Amino acid sequence: MTEQEGKKLLFNKWDASEVKVNDPGLVRYVNLTALIIPHSCGKFSKQEFNKANMPIVERLINRLMQTENNTGKKQMTIRIVREAFEIINKKTKRNPIEVLVEAISNSGPREETVRLKYGGINVPKSVDTAPLRRVDSAIGFIAEATLKGSRSSKKKASAILADELIAASKGDMKCYSVGKKEERERIAKSAR
Repeated sequence: MTEQEGKKLLFNKWDASEVKVNDPGLVRYVNLTALIIPHSCGKFSKQEFNKANMPIVERLINRLMQTENNTGKKQMTIRIVREAFEIINKKTKRNPIEVLVEAISNSGPREETVRLKYGGINVPKSVDTAPLRRVDSAIGFIAEATLKGSRSSKKKASAILADELIAASKGDMKCYSVGKKEERERIAKSAR
């Protein structure tokens, strides 16, 4: 058995072991274990914080599946993500898992607001965001951008997802997910 056969490569193409998470707060919550096909059959859905052990690519796939048109269509969503990763690899010549991790760290809000009630008055208060919630919010923003983009244009969902991930990994303010992050942080800053 050669070294390449011993490794599990995502979609038999990309190695997740060479990807590093640069954001120290997200290291525990971005799982980079590679499955050939990211489908764990609900193994990680038994406990509340166990989703941090789910591979990050599968979390993206599951979040893309939570729309009215894609509900329960995991094979179709896996195909969309696989095609998006191939587009990312062609455009950037980088590992698409690395681009996904950078996009998540760049589009997860660090600060949010909560509503406190004093008497009968609601007062917004700025709070730090938990790392697991940062990852959840970032994946949600990316999935929302893909859904909105595929409704409003004739481009394929995989191309829209690839463009969003590339722009978010660069921290581009014009992409939807980074814009939503900045909006949340701006609102939190005004509530300090």
